[in-house]
Amino acid sequence: MMMVMEYHNPVLLKETVDGLNIKPDGVYVDVTFGGGGHSREILKRLNDKGRLYAFDQDEDALNNAIDDERFVLIHENFRYIKRFLRFHGVKSVDGILADLGVSSHQFDVPERGFSTRFDAELDMRMSKRNDLSAYVVVNEYDDANLRRVFLDYGELKNAPALSRTIIEARTKKPIKTTDELKIVLSKYLPEKIKNKVLAQIYQAIRIEVNQEMEVLKEFLEQSLEILKPEGRLSVISYHSLEDRLVKRFMKNGMFEGEPERDFYGNFSVPFDLVGKLIVPDEEEIKVNNRARSAKLRIAEKK
Repeated sequence: MMMVMEYHNPVLLKETVDGLNIKPDGVYVDVTFGGGGHSREILKRLNDKGRLYAFDQDEDALNNAIDDERFVLIHENFRYIKRFLRFHGVKSVDGILADLGVSSHQFDVPERGFSTRFDAELDMRMSKRNDLSAYVVVNEYDDANLRRVFLDYGELKNAPALSRTIIEARTKKPIKTTDELKIVLSKYLPEKIKNKVLAQIYQAIRIEVNQEMEVLKEFLEQSLEILKPEGRLSVISYHSLEDRLVKRFMKNGMFEGEPERDFYGNFSVPFDLVGKLIVPDEEEIKVNNRARSAKLRIAEKK
């Protein structure tokens, strides 16, 4: 039980699980198992016939597996949700929950290299099976790709300058740790906004390392395929890039362009939005700092 407490209090726990509108004998998926908080809440609401499948690519999360015959933990990236549910004989489900981003546990383990608070090797991989690390991005990406990462994923206007500075520094010696990266980029980190800019830089590299945007798109598209009619999708995002994709997909069933109109000129969209955007109250943010940027959106398949 201790291991679970070391993870994090699940963000918007009740609201996210309520959003699934759980049928006691239904089949559900928690694609971001982590400490298992959301999964435990789902299991409480299922009867003996109900089933829950959970995904987590992080080896550390396996320590939190729940001993319950209604539960299966799949050690894989949720971009493969359809393939691995099929492997377990599941073709369609009643609800899917996703709590995106990095868990508090990953931020709190210094050697993972996710946090701006600790010095660590440049890693940032959510799964050790991933070949691409923060070290590779910082030391091997060319100017065009580094710029793309900082601009697209960190929304940093000075991306060209950051890229040039990194490339210049690494020609002398590799940039091996998070502190070395901070020193290299120190002139872009004025004390007043240092933490904010660092967070944007780290976020950009982390998203690239873990292909978070591609993974999210693949997951959302597959969710639409495997949800039953009236099945629910409940998604918490933590930054505007994720939230934009989720919002757009739930509204239109696509990431770009406009949905097609039917014979009567009405848009044909696959989801009905359930309620409005939900954000944590001040009380939850006080208890769980990770909740401060959380946004919950819920949709029901038509």
